[in-house]
Amino acid sequence: MNEEYLVFDIETSPLEWESFADSQREYLLRNLETQEEIDKRKADLGLSPFTAQIICIGLYFVEVENDEEKNSKAVAYAINNTFDNEMEESITIEDVQINIVSEYKALDKFWRILSKYPQIHLVSFNGRNFDAPFLMLRSALLGIRPSKNLMEGTKFNYKLHTDLLDEFTFYQPTYYFSATKRFNLDFYTRAFGIESPKSQGIDGSNVTEYFREGKLTEIALYCIRDVKATWELFKKWKKTLKF
Repeated sequence: MNEEYLVFDIETSPLEWESFADSQREYLLRNLETQEEIDKRKADLGLSPFTAQIICIGLYFVEVENDEEKNSKAVAYAINNTFDNEMEESITIEDVQINIVSEYKALDKFWRILSKYPQIHLVSFNGRNFDAPFLMLRSALLGIRPSKNLMEGTKFNYKLHTDLLDEFTFYQPTYYFSATKRFNLDFYTRAFGIESPKSQGIDGSNVTEYFREGKLTEIALYCIRDVKATWELFKKWKKTLKF
């Protein structure tokens, strides 16, 4: 039996503070008193599609036949804000195809891929709570209609998508220590004996710094390490916990 999977992940960065209207800035900093609180709030802006942009989309296509991987391909769309929607540069590093494009073009290409493969099975880590809604809302803000509703279904029942964070917490995540406490991808991969995507010095906490320094290929390669680690984690889950 042939199965097709698409593992996806995004990296995001806060929009420039000066891009917000005065009323928006006041709203975002309302009731904050210390500089520490203000700095934390500004860092947290990277978590919302209304206050942040996508700086990379990482995709890992995997074709499985009779439980054996037959083909795989890693593609990253790294965003350069100086590019218009017609510009594109492509390079290949470490078997990863990196396409440098505008945010609009990256999103447009992502939705075209999903339109081309409507029955492909999506795999993510925390995708239902972050990546999927971020992709949909950010697309709407840029005037792009998603080709697929990534939030279709309910919290406990959705098709053609495996969110490993949901699976490892049995849809009952807690922030305190318990059997279903949620951990980050780094923690889960190390626990299962998989190489962590953070093992090469870059992680989600410093992608904004890398982005502002123009280190787009470094971000792209990190994003691909994320999706490849997610795939390895998916295989562990499928073998032992998928019923």
